Amino acid sequence: MRILIYSYNYYPEPIGIAPLMTELAEGLVRRGHQVRVVTAMPNYPERQIYEGYRGKLYLNEERNGVHIQRSFVWIRGPKPGLKARLMLDGSFISTSILQAFRGFRPDVIFATVPPLLVSLPVSLYAWVRRCPVVLNLQDIVSEAAMRVKLVESESPILRVARSVEQLTYQNVSRVSVIAEGFRDKLLEQGIPKEKIIYIPNWVDTDFIRPLPKPENSFRKAHGLTDKFVVLYSGNIALTQGLETVIEAASKLQHIPEIAFVIVGEERALGNLRDFCRAQNAGNVSLLPFEPRERLPEMLAAADVSLVVQKRDVTAFNLPSKIPVILASGRAIVASVPDTGTARVAVLESGGGVVIPPEDAQAMADTLLELYRDRPRVEALGRKGRQFAEDCFSFEQALNQYEALFATVAGVES
Repeated sequence: MRILIYSYNYYPEPIGIAPLMTELAEGLVRRGHQVRVVTAMPNYPERQIYEGYRGKLYLNEERNGVHIQRSFVWIRGPKPGLKARLMLDGSFISTSILQAFRGFRPDVIFATVPPLLVSLPVSLYAWVRRCPVVLNLQDIVSEAAMRVKLVESESPILRVARSVEQLTYQNVSRVSVIAEGFRDKLLEQGIPKEKIIYIPNWVDTDFIRPLPKPENSFRKAHGLTDKFVVLYSGNIALTQGLETVIEAASKLQHIPEIAFVIVGEERALGNLRDFCRAQNAGNVSLLPFEPRERLPEMLAAADVSLVVQKRDVTAFNLPSKIPVILASGRAIVASVPDTGTARVAVLESGGGVVIPPEDAQAMADTLLELYRDRPRVEALGRKGRQFAEDCFSFEQALNQYEALFATVAGVES
């Protein structure tokens, strides 16, 4: 098949949807399909165009058999407000549509949301080219906007967003969702169940795998060789509340063997440095992202990895870090809401412990228990790894997407 992936995020962005779309595109190429990707100039999570891509309106690249078509996006700052967010999304809409028309007519279009407004150029292109569309729902934009307090619940913009969502769901061939909570929400909105396909996000379990701690290069590089390492790695944004982690670290300073490591975007780490000083949390290391090829070593450096959300998060989606941590064979401590998908996934996996969100004392107490019970930590890691192999393998997801694309394209798989 000829497949067009329309995704705002793609390689070399290190976290979020970009690694997933990169793996999917390259996996489809390895199976003999022709794939091109319409995407933005890389900018996430820093919200700053990467060096080598600045000052360009369009750029075409080839990587591992995938034809990548990039276009300009307007960005102002790492934490865009509503106006800046609309300008960001609007710029991608207006510039990417030209790239879509510069290439083969696809048998199927695979479009990721968010951003929600990507549905506009995708719908136009699909109508002109007469192509079926599979919409990949990574989050429900209207719910996410309220979650991070970008808009108020009665905002006219929110009503418009919900109308666009509804219209989009109705006019695509299929909606692939990454969590069962999404399916329930779409059914409530009247979307036919036969249109909704559940395919969870995956992890490459050959790439992310358990590695031995004694020889771990990340531990050696950062003075963690003899430490019990508690790791958070990922986005630092409004929904996480990493201040809870620092407060928990402060409560455990009397045990020098316990070391906290937070890995994230350099600019976002600045505010956390101030909070560490205020909490006198000298046992917290704040480190920038590692190159993706070193991700397995970094994850394997942990004894325990953290998943952190605020209590008011409306969590339909499964945080992509959960399958990744499980695959690394490390125990999870999940500070997440009781009603979220994250809680269900961690408990089902058997690979972690769930505690109340924004409760530093509960986090400190749980980590202290695990520090004193290393066999339990190892057992949680083994169970998590097995669950990742059984439920989140890349080949399993690739099989499902390949079959889905063949069905909507009307070709034999």
